[in-house]
Amino acid sequence: MNSKYLNIYNNLIKLTRNKEIFEKLSNDETFSDRLILLMIHFAFFIKVYKKPNNKKEFQEIHDFFFKQLELSIREIGYGDVTINKKMKEYINLFFFIVKIVDSWDEVSDEEKTTLLSKLINIQNNSNFYIEYYKKYTDFLKNNTFNYFTKDVIKFNF
Repeated sequence: MNSKYLNIYNNLIKLTRNKEIFEKLSNDETFSDRLILLMIHFAFFIKVYKKPNNKKEFQEIHDFFFKQLELSIREIGYGDVTINKKMKEYINLFFFIVKIVDSWDEVSDEEKTTLLSKLINIQNNSNFYIEYYKKYTDFLKNNTFNYFTKDVIKFNF
């Protein structure tokens, strides 16, 4: 169980290491920027693959994801009190991101830009992110859930 969830997590991490994503930010990349982009990728992943009959599995994936996130924060050197506070903030932020991603297909590009601007500091050319997440969603739809559980994969989109 953990190895396939770890592969999903590692694939999402690999996506957030894409240099193109950070070139379009209006500031230098930070841990917070990487974390937000990781959560956006995870939210799209959940949106595409979550079905009513596999809610339990996606709850396990969600729990594993945030456990790994907590471990990463501990490695940075935060104390227990800070970690608890940060994790609460991150979980609330994630649910805000899920809400944005759930309505992604129904909003205009201008509204998408506004929503993304609330999360990350993007430069004027925000069309890059809109196009990027469209390609990412198409990539997810063209591959099965199991594709992401096997190994860390090479992304071509």
